[in-house]
Amino acid sequence: MKVILRKNFDQLGKIGDVVEVKDGYARNFLLPRQIAYAATQGNIRALEEEKKMVELKMQKELEEAQLAATELEKVSITIPVTVGEEDKLFGTVTTQMIADALTEKGFEIDKRKIEIPEAIKTLGIYSINVKLHNDVNAVVKTWVVRE
Repeated sequence: MKVILRKNFDQLGKIGDVVEVKDGYARNFLLPRQIAYAATQGNIRALEEEKKMVELKMQKELEEAQLAATELEKVSITIPVTVGEEDKLFGTVTTQMIADALTEKGFEIDKRKIEIPEAIKTLGIYSINVKLHNDVNAVVKTWVVRE
């Protein structure tokens, strides 16, 4: 059975690809989960419209991410921590701590989008990478200070 993919699917292909799959796989898995359409002329036209809408949505998300990145570049956050001898932290600075500090500044960033290159175990100034979109990253200056 020929189907048209509505979503990117690792095993089969990308949006808009016409692929040949077994009938049962299409009827029982792809079609009910709306991963694919049956390859008819009407569905091909509908998919073209859907592609245009997805493209516009992706463009809008990219523009919003770029705008947020420019705003994040201007922000620096301070994370107060308790320290022991020789200014070593008890534990490490986590992505959740950074996400909470960004929330206080007015940015809602998911902790999974924050990338810490190596564990922060000492006081100092760090550049933390925040992945806002597939193509957009922002660097946030983070000050780790004594509480």
